[in-house]
Amino acid sequence: MFIQDDELRTIFKTASEEHLHNLDSGLLRLETQPDDAQLLESLLRDAHSLKGDANMLGVKEIGTLAHQIEHILSQLKLHQQAWSLHLGDRLAQGIVAIRRLVHEAVTGEAAGVDTFHVLAGLMAVKGDAEGEDAGKEVEPERKVEPEREVEPEQTVKEQEEQAETMTTLLSPAAASLTPDTYRIDTIRVPTQNLDNLMTQAGELTVTKIRIAHRLAEVESIVLLWEEWGRDLFNHRFVFEEARRGNGALHRLEGFHSRTEERLESLGNLLNDLRGALYEDTTRLELIGNELEGGIRTLRLLPLATIFNLFPRMVRDLSRQQGKAIELVVEGAETRADKRILEEMKDPLMHLLRNAIDHGIEPPDVRVQQGKSPTATIHLRGYQTSTSVVIEVQDDGRGLDLAQIKQTAIKRGICREEDLATMTPNQIQSLIFSPGFSTAPLVTEVSGRGVGLDVVQTNVEKLKGNLQIESTPGKGCLFRISLGITLATAHVLIVQVEGMPYAIPVGFVKTACFVDPDEPFPIKGQDTILRDDRPISVVKLSDLLELSPAATPGVKPAQKSCQLACVILQVGQEHLGVFVDALIDEQDVVIKPQSKLLQRVRNVAGATILGTGEVCMVLHPPDLIQSARHCTRSTVSAPSTPTLTQKTTILLVEDSIATRTQEKRILETAGFEVITAVDGMDGFNKLQSRSVDAIVSDVQMPNLDGLGLAARIRQHKEYDDLPIILVTSLSSDEDKRRGAEVGANAYITKGNFNQDLLIETLQRLI
Repeated sequence: MFIQDDELRTIFKTASEEHLHNLDSGLLRLETQPDDAQLLESLLRDAHSLKGDANMLGVKEIGTLAHQIEHILSQLKLHQQAWSLHLGDRLAQGIVAIRRLVHEAVTGEAAGVDTFHVLAGLMAVKGDAEGEDAGKEVEPERKVEPEREVEPEQTVKEQEEQAETMTTLLSPAAASLTPDTYRIDTIRVPTQNLDNLMTQAGELTVTKIRIAHRLAEVESIVLLWEEWGRDLFNHRFVFEEARRGNGALHRLEGFHSRTEERLESLGNLLNDLRGALYEDTTRLELIGNELEGGIRTLRLLPLATIFNLFPRMVRDLSRQQGKAIELVVEGAETRADKRILEEMKDPLMHLLRNAIDHGIEPPDVRVQQGKSPTATIHLRGYQTSTSVVIEVQDDGRGLDLAQIKQTAIKRGICREEDLATMTPNQIQSLIFSPGFSTAPLVTEVSGRGVGLDVVQTNVEKLKGNLQIESTPGKGCLFRISLGITLATAHVLIVQVEGMPYAIPVGFVKTACFVDPDEPFPIKGQDTILRDDRPISVVKLSDLLELSPAATPGVKPAQKSCQLACVILQVGQEHLGVFVDALIDEQDVVIKPQSKLLQRVRNVAGATILGTGEVCMVLHPPDLIQSARHCTRSTVSAPSTPTLTQKTTILLVEDSIATRTQEKRILETAGFEVITAVDGMDGFNKLQSRSVDAIVSDVQMPNLDGLGLAARIRQHKEYDDLPIILVTSLSSDEDKRRGAEVGANAYITKGNFNQDLLIETLQRLI
């Protein structure tokens, strides 16, 4: 009864602990509030969710016991059974048994629970409650779906004896929950809370830098005090000589003496303050680093979270196109920030689809070229000291530069004269332009001119770096490098026309000084040589279109005979930008631009420096494009990328374990999934965007699945929207109610089969 899937096992452990805790504490409250309908409704939801999760994951024994507890609670709610302490004891013993079975399901350790005896005890409570005074024998009223049924010749007395045996078996487990052994292994925290904590940790880093500036100011005061003290000491002999000649200087000597005393006191205070500041700054840096590292660890998830979505997609697309392709996944255990996983799912999907459709040749063509008929696509992830790297590599035909040029001209992405000045890497990068496609035929896979621009957009959104390495006839490699931390960025502060600007260090290859007569022209572009490589150079003020003395009252840094130059590297491209001065390196929190300025050319965002100044954070990929003086569409406001059309499913389920399992099934089958935690949340999301079908649970808080279906059918625009109910309620009456409110299909969790769900969706959509 061990759950094999690591992620689902962890989710089930956390969710079941929460449900069992709610049931346990709720039963204690029922002892004093047996008629609390709201409390009974809450307990019913927990029992129902626990049953549904267990049945969905194949843990049938837990599902059977949870079903019987749900049945008893339902009878209490409908006043078909009266509450008694004896009933409460039986329910509590059932919960203890379930807790041990959960432990077995998540650890593989034998629970030592006889489910039949536990179930017999739960089924006997109705007879006990009604027959304690009359002494009558009563058969259990309702049979549940246990694998072993209660023998009909058993009396209530015999069932009670079996239940007592069960209690004896369970008592060691209850006794073992002592303060010495009890521990909480996991907690459920909304990711928004972690996002907020990460932001605050970044602000703490900025505060640390500000305190360091205050420390520098204290150092300046100390230096002033020391200089003042030396000057006063050097002039005290002048006062002695003057006193011998004129007694009226006694008062001036007294002032001098008091000044010495005050100066000494000031020095002591400053030294104490400086020492305390050094100690506090060191301590703050230690705490800040540990806090930021700890929070970052909480947000890390294995790349397998998204890598596991692609084998099925590659298999289906390759079969659809008559190609033999093997997907090799490497480094799936590499951990990355959850936002990286969220933003990289679609780009990786488009890169893989592009490799299958454009990169991989048909098997007969591969054989003619001396290749194996089975192509290989490598999807790998790994981590360097500064980045998380994801690579997609195929052994197909590679990129055709001539065809890329023709397409770029045909679609108005670039002019022929601009292409003449571009490097091969720059030409290859054109495939990420909006509207670019070399496919001659529009199909469901390609040809719409959308897809790869999503890669560029999302990589830029994460302040990452995208590289292409292509060899004609041998294959193509796409390498995406993303920063390990997304909350803060390490930047180089430079000064241009009296204003500070920040450049992310990840794009800075080096900084150097250049003699004014060193640049020489190549094709009309100023160029310098570094490591025997020509690098184009330009003034950063020209790229930013700044006029001289743009900030009144602020003088530019004093220019020396040499020019400060920052060499930028984006992929394989390099560019040198001249700045007035190199100021500092520091960690900053990048503030995103407002919705009114979501995309400003050359600017990635803004930050506040330790000095309190507002500083623009530059976007090096834009700077390199600006340096080309290319009249491409990127100069104007970029068009909104159009996503490849996918069938969208609204999944409404209050249980996190079931929701995760069904979402995984649907996404593996190629659907885009929007999730909602109850019926009300689902209806609100339905109104906010278009979906192709709804898959919903029935028993949920706020608005159940039946109520959701009824509310949807009240709107004519949703008359043809398929609604599939997936629930533990399996009676004919339940199915009839589902049909009455307008559901198109009804699937029970006890008989849940993922193929049945997918086939039903495909038939209805």
